[in-house]
Amino acid sequence: MAESCARLHVLLASHAPVGLVIRRGPSKQVATYAWDRTNDEFRLGQWMKGRIYERRSDLSPDGRFFLYFSMDGRWESETKGAWTAISRSPYLKALALFPKGDCWNGGGMWTGSNRYWLNDGYGHDVLRESHEVQRDAAFVPVGGSGNEDLGVYYPRLFRDGWELVQRREVAECDREDVFERPLRHRWVLRKIAHTQTNPPRGKGCTWDEHQLVHAPTGRVEDRPDWEWADRDGDRLVWASRGALHGGVLGLDGLAQERELLDFTPLTFEPVAAPY
Repeated sequence: MAESCARLHVLLASHAPVGLVIRRGPSKQVATYAWDRTNDEFRLGQWMKGRIYERRSDLSPDGRFFLYFSMDGRWESETKGAWTAISRSPYLKALALFPKGDCWNGGGMWTGSNRYWLNDGYGHDVLRESHEVQRDAAFVPVGGSGNEDLGVYYPRLFRDGWELVQRREVAECDREDVFERPLRHRWVLRKIAHTQTNPPRGKGCTWDEHQLVHAPTGRVEDRPDWEWADRDGDRLVWASRGALHGGVLGLDGLAQERELLDFTPLTFEPVAAPY
């Protein structure tokens, strides 16, 4: 991906036709956008000067709440430089706020519309809590790997219907975990999740690539520019080169492709949360 393109990751609500787009770029700026999946309209939430760890974040099933892990490096501040927060999507202003002070573990997942699991690991402080959400202390995530991104990301994939079909050790500290989910007309979306200490230029230590696979014939279509992709009802949606796209899979492959929004030209603007 060209360095000038925004980097995108998307969270889809499982019980409502909404999503949250996390837009990163430049590297120390991030923004959130609400996505109305019924009409593909987008609305800015808030910008932040810092980093949101999208693979340790989650959108509640009804799309109302956003749980995220973030870092701005201001280690002497009340958030201790790295923290987990819960906000009203698509905004970032915290209803519940848990300073951490390091980037081990952090973030979490929703276990219900207002119940969440906190990826505590080495521990959070409690700066602010909210009666609108409740911590699920009994939940035990399944399929996590390590104490960074994959401790949340993999359990989230499993919860959302992805199946782990293969694990490959490519080299020392270089692993590929292959996930799949079925699409229309016996097509399969394949997600190859990479974990590397020396990733390619423009990639993080954890990054994904995607393929479309036609199950009856074994035909494989590489989609090297897709940094995120998922199923949205009967259509396929994906992020490529800073833009979000949608299309429909027919018997012969992907058709009716269209760009939903190019996020790259969007720039920082201060926005106050309406609560």
